[in-house]
Amino acid sequence: MCGIIGYIGFREAQEVLLSGLRRLEYRGYDSAGLVTVCDGRLYSVKRPGKLNVLVDNLKGNVLFGSQGLGHTRWATHGMPNEVNAHPHHDCTDAIAVVHNGIIENYQDLRKMLVREGHAFRSETDTEVIPHLIEKFYKGDLAEAVRKAVKVLKGTYAIAAVHKDNSDEIVGARCDSPLVVGVGAGENFLASDVPAILEYTKNVIYVDNYEIVSLKRSGVTVTDLSGKTLSRKAARITWNISQAEKQGFEHFMLKEIFEQADVLANIFDERIRKNAVHFDELRIKPERLRRFRKIAIVACGTAYHAGLAGQYVLEDLTRIPCWVDTSSEFRYRDPVVDRDTLVIVVSQSGETADTLAALREAKRKGSTVLAICNVLGSSIARECDGVIYTHAGPEIAVASTKAYTAQLAVFFLIALYLAKLKGTIPPSRYSALLKELRRVPELARRELAGYKHPKNAIAQYAAEFKRYYIEKHHKSCFLYLARHINYANALEGALKLKEISYISAEGYPAGEMKHGPIALIDENPWVVCIAVRSKVYDKMISNIQEIKSRGGIVIVIATHQDHNIGSYKVNYLVTIPAVEELFSPILVAIPLQLLAYYVAKEFGYDIDQPRNLAKSVTVE
Repeated sequence: MCGIIGYIGFREAQEVLLSGLRRLEYRGYDSAGLVTVCDGRLYSVKRPGKLNVLVDNLKGNVLFGSQGLGHTRWATHGMPNEVNAHPHHDCTDAIAVVHNGIIENYQDLRKMLVREGHAFRSETDTEVIPHLIEKFYKGDLAEAVRKAVKVLKGTYAIAAVHKDNSDEIVGARCDSPLVVGVGAGENFLASDVPAILEYTKNVIYVDNYEIVSLKRSGVTVTDLSGKTLSRKAARITWNISQAEKQGFEHFMLKEIFEQADVLANIFDERIRKNAVHFDELRIKPERLRRFRKIAIVACGTAYHAGLAGQYVLEDLTRIPCWVDTSSEFRYRDPVVDRDTLVIVVSQSGETADTLAALREAKRKGSTVLAICNVLGSSIARECDGVIYTHAGPEIAVASTKAYTAQLAVFFLIALYLAKLKGTIPPSRYSALLKELRRVPELARRELAGYKHPKNAIAQYAAEFKRYYIEKHHKSCFLYLARHINYANALEGALKLKEISYISAEGYPAGEMKHGPIALIDENPWVVCIAVRSKVYDKMISNIQEIKSRGGIVIVIATHQDHNIGSYKVNYLVTIPAVEELFSPILVAIPLQLLAYYVAKEFGYDIDQPRNLAKSVTVE
């Protein structure tokens, strides 16, 4: 949610800030704004809509200065308009603030500040922050910010500037991501690393309740008491080209085609000498052997990866396992204890509900293992152990390579624990490990069939659009599967909803007669995952039931399944043959491509779908 960029140095700030905001667009937003400090004044421009609207306005209204802040806002309090856009100012226009998060006690603070004579201009919760800083400002901006955040309740990443201080930006953080980029004669503040990676690879991850002061000469980190903290910068290992499209039309398509390489890198790093290794795990093997139950906690796509993880963990380790959505886990007083391993999954490592669930699990005495993609993220720092997916930056809002990377890690965890506990014979362990090593090459071959823009799935999407228009927008999608690919039924439906705005629902195929079959006539398109597995015959029965009622069927089957053609399915997609437990990775690819091409047919903004943000850092 929202994007923050701050710069202080020797360059023109406007150029740096706009570049940073472009790289933060994936976080989702509905307005954007800039403020710079120059010659004892604040210069500010903000506009509703996409960043291009702001850029067009700035063509005749350049903001001078080598110090400033930028922001992309996703509306929570107040309509997405110019007044509610960030930055927000104090009464005298001496202080400007940008903010990501939600201030829960803003109404009480606003009433107090109004009584004290402060005048408000917007409907936002954020505007109380510059007025609080104004209230406490006595010539020291960092001290004023420190006092202001002490009275805030809620979540925040804050950046502030003062017109009379031409050599300081102050930031603060509580449960919303904030990183400092350390340069030579210049420093940066941002919500996420891609915003600053063009200029520096050295970053400091700001922790909760820390205040950061950025000057041209250096960075100071203090706690809320004012005590200086010693913090070393970490080195980012990926480069800016990985966050660019590299010739693909959309980031989503690029990230779909990166999956084979991501998987190969994961397995090359984790599988050595016929064994799984997690060098950064931090949880000792003897501790892992003792767990009697496993809870997996995640949101959205990560939840679906966790659902597939449940199947493979129970199958190979025989440990009881369940999956929970983070928002439900944190509020229902879950029954977890010191005998429970809680696995939290988050691409960003900043998902608000998952972070809260992690803390709830730890409060109850559980050991928490995180699967995440972002080094130094809040979840990675607060868990007991972490396994990084190392999938590189994922820019498109609709997650693709992060999902299959999470699946890959779950398969590795299951094999690792199975060997620790001795729940599968050594021969099966070796056979499964060998089969898993084949998956990247199988994915590469699979993707090669979709390189041409008029591939089979693109044609299916075009036919769906024609059908959809002819039926006057009555068509919808059902996704049906059984066993471990039930997770992909949910994920395929989610992908389609996210970027094409078409009604789609995923179900376990065995539940079809308990409700969904009522929807099946000539209108719904039904995606059936019927790869070779122990539930194959059951899926064939479901396909026949759908066809008998006039449903339009897209079947995902295994290569050289000569049987499937006899059922006269409308559309057929095949994946390479692979061990059933590992099939979700290969099944996910055509589901992602189907969603992509349907959205493309309708001309939607694929990388930045409406109302969605890449990282949900507020409730």
